[in-house]
Amino acid sequence: MDNDSRLIIIRGNSGSGKSTAARELQMRLGRNTLIISQDIVRRQMLYVRDGQDTPALSLLADLLNYGHSHCRHVILEGILYADWYEPLFKQAVNIFGNRIYAYYYDLSFEETLKRHTTRKERSDFGEQEMRQWWRNRDYLKIISEKIFKAEITLDDAVDIIMKDLSN
Repeated sequence: MDNDSRLIIIRGNSGSGKSTAARELQMRLGRNTLIISQDIVRRQMLYVRDGQDTPALSLLADLLNYGHSHCRHVILEGILYADWYEPLFKQAVNIFGNRIYAYYYDLSFEETLKRHTTRKERSDFGEQEMRQWWRNRDYLKIISEKIFKAEITLDDAVDIIMKDLSN
């Protein structure tokens, strides 16, 4: 794959709709679209805790490099706290340059809790854990993000991203 590979970052608090949007986006973009899920890498593949220097950082960076070399589109999705994952975002800029499209679900805690009740993982954790993980307006400093508010439906979000990618 040449260097026209594009990175789409979808971030936000737990229960925002990031994973659902990433899966729908992958279906619309078609084959050769890699989804890198923070949860799968950190919690399932590595089984490590999140934090400032989580061991997941290096694997996520390796996956970004792989995606850049082999895929037309790479979707990185997760809570991905702006400060903890800043080294990853810096690497993303080095790898993808200006071919990064970033989106942040800026929803109230109450809205994320409401959305969580519709997920199949709803019994894996609840309100108490979601409150511990909650961060208000955790925007990136080094990459410009479009903000998705509660009024934006899944289809709206994916349509916006698809339109951005077509420009």
